[in-house]
Amino acid sequence: MYPQPLDLSKLKVFPLADRRSLTRVEDILVDPDSTPAPLSSQILDRVADCAANIRAARKRQSTVMLIYGAHLLRNGAALILDRLMEAGWLNHLATNGAGTIHDWEYAWLGRSTESVEQNVLTGSFGTWNETGLNIHLALLAGGLRHQGYGGALGQFISEDGCTFPTTEKLWADIQANPQDRLNPARMDLIGMQHEHRLPQQKVIVQHAWKHASILANAWRHQVAMTVHPGIGYDIIANHPVFNGSIIGRAATRDFEVFGGSVEKLDGGVVLSVGSAIMGPQVFEKSLSCVNNIRIQADKQIVQDHSICVVDLQDGGGWDWSQGEPPKTNPAYYLRFCKSYYRMGGSMQYLQADNLAFIHHLYHFLSKP
Repeated sequence: MYPQPLDLSKLKVFPLADRRSLTRVEDILVDPDSTPAPLSSQILDRVADCAANIRAARKRQSTVMLIYGAHLLRNGAALILDRLMEAGWLNHLATNGAGTIHDWEYAWLGRSTESVEQNVLTGSFGTWNETGLNIHLALLAGGLRHQGYGGALGQFISEDGCTFPTTEKLWADIQANPQDRLNPARMDLIGMQHEHRLPQQKVIVQHAWKHASILANAWRHQVAMTVHPGIGYDIIANHPVFNGSIIGRAATRDFEVFGGSVEKLDGGVVLSVGSAIMGPQVFEKSLSCVNNIRIQADKQIVQDHSICVVDLQDGGGWDWSQGEPPKTNPAYYLRFCKSYYRMGGSMQYLQADNLAFIHHLYHFLSKP
């Protein structure tokens, strides 16, 4: 028999401040000017090559895209990425849903991360009121601006909240222009205002640690910041306000923005740092879309780009410049490497700590 769907409205949520968080902003943030953790001379040579590729790409005004997993933020790289954006070395950042949850929690509470094992057993894992609620508020506000997930949450953190129209104003806007592309977002907000008694006014949410937010810093520098979540992947699903259409709308817009940066990737650079699933999966679909549209216009496909993949997994010693490994080599089963290798251009894999890589890369790019 088909199961009865779970009624998420019955979820009990708890104050985030009551959670035992495992990391604090003051403990993790790394000073960009400090000495990076050591890497082998062989890896450092490849980091230097990556820096040279970025310099060349920016001279061409090509895309330099950083796709990162949540651990890069949790390892304290926010201030380093801020410097890289400020100097113009990065013009697109992309992360997954987890990357935004930790980002918002650090910005608002100054701490993040919980014990999955302990909290699942008590039914408290992810059921933190402020996290789920405020991320939904940010995306609801962004939907009224046809804004993606990354920009909407970055602006929410940077501006310490948002302002919502009244239900009456939303209905009036829908009736005045029934074909407006913003009407689905307006309808979602009307529904949330009715069902969850959301405010119909200015919402003030102070973010005392916004300097530790990659999303807020990207918004401040006006660097494209896209988010690519999954429905049910992230703890914002563990909340009565959870709404897949709000998340999906924001993520759809960000996939379009991601594609806009891939369109400018000729001669550019992709850095995939600790993103073994989201990064390669989103990139390969976006690249195919860009090439599809180019071929229809009798244009060349994206080319001459370089891809640098960084992770801790053992790469099996395989040199990807020699081609794809045979199925008898363990490196063949590094799916994220294989996916990126098949995306044209050149690809190299660096088995390295993600923070150490970014920190050394910043130092190489800071040299005259």
